[in-house]
Amino acid sequence: MIESKSKAKSFVVSKKVVLEAWESVRGNQGGAGVDGQSIEDFERDLSGNLYRIWNRLSSGTYMPPPVKEVKVPKKHALGVRTLGVPTVADRVAQTVVKRYLEPNVEPVFHEDSYGYRPGRSAHDALGVCRKRCWKYDWAIDLDIQSFFDSLDHELVLKAVSRHTDQRWVLLYVDRWLKAPIQQIDGITAARDRGTPQGSAISPVLANVFLHYAFDAWMSREFPDVPFERYADDLVAHCKSKRQAEFVLGAITTRMASLNLELNPVKTQIVYCKDSNRKGSYEHERFDFLGYTFGPRKSCNGKGELFTSFTPAISHDAVKKIHRTIKRWKLHLWNRASLMDIARKYNKIVHGWVNYYGRFYPSMLAKSLRRIDEYLVRWAMKKYKRLRGRRMRAWGFLGRVHTREPGLFAHWQAVRANGRTVGAV
Repeated sequence: MIESKSKAKSFVVSKKVVLEAWESVRGNQGGAGVDGQSIEDFERDLSGNLYRIWNRLSSGTYMPPPVKEVKVPKKHALGVRTLGVPTVADRVAQTVVKRYLEPNVEPVFHEDSYGYRPGRSAHDALGVCRKRCWKYDWAIDLDIQSFFDSLDHELVLKAVSRHTDQRWVLLYVDRWLKAPIQQIDGITAARDRGTPQGSAISPVLANVFLHYAFDAWMSREFPDVPFERYADDLVAHCKSKRQAEFVLGAITTRMASLNLELNPVKTQIVYCKDSNRKGSYEHERFDFLGYTFGPRKSCNGKGELFTSFTPAISHDAVKKIHRTIKRWKLHLWNRASLMDIARKYNKIVHGWVNYYGRFYPSMLAKSLRRIDEYLVRWAMKKYKRLRGRRMRAWGFLGRVHTREPGLFAHWQAVRANGRTVGAV
């Protein structure tokens, strides 16, 4: 509970919203910022900490501390992403402003904006994209170069100002945009553009900016060109190559006018090849939200094979999963049982199945078979009767699967591929 020490304040900030913001931050967990304070540390003096945040926000004296630079693996691809991790107190303050701003901007967002929005998911964007790739012959795979690091602060504030008349919201958005970043080497660097990924307020700011920079502009300039946007991941659909080239040129010019640049390597025009579109083009695949869209063998309700332009888990995501499985070193768990292994890793595998198994699950099933290969090596090391007998070890694992089909999270995905665990 926030202590009541009210005096006349410059701004009206609800104590209830501050408390709700804390509960949201606590639920999301997350690491400590530059002050080293964890969620547990903050909670030890919860009333005092929340009061200080409310008091400073409502008096106009809240000054954001630097954000801590952290390198984390990319969610759906290889490589690392740079995040800016705020302190726990700063995450609470940002969430307060987010709760005041979000209800004003959410109703005006475009129906094809999916990222960081309530009731919308990456799977929604992928499903719509798949249907439009069936309908439209050409797609534009758009990649904005270093989007979160390149945002123009003045343009962001201009966009936000359209949706709030509360000066304190704009005041703190401006301060968060300009908050310095403490780099991994300990040096604190000033920022004159960009908003750090990892903060509570950045997704809302990015969506507000891109609503005007892309969504509303596309709807106005190219109403017959549908698109899907998930944060800064974008795909647009065109009826012809000529139209795609014209639209891409216009988007390139639009981004340049906003001090942004399209990545020349990752941005491409793609031909959506399938059984009815038998032509050829330099690019016939593109990646979107951890899936690769491309021509794949499919089967209709009559059992007839045909080629469909459809998504499946991307090559980068497969490589990342294989690297993760390799790091587990399951074959060395000699003292553990299969139940122990399942308890340790099923939650992670469930996540893979739930996300990457939504479309063309047989491709994921093929990738997750790598787990069974390690389990066979585990069995050969654990049981003398199976040492050096690979086929017998596969048979052993197959019998376990028959007896306990729900033991491992990935076995259901393997069955979707039409193969049993014991098959070679």
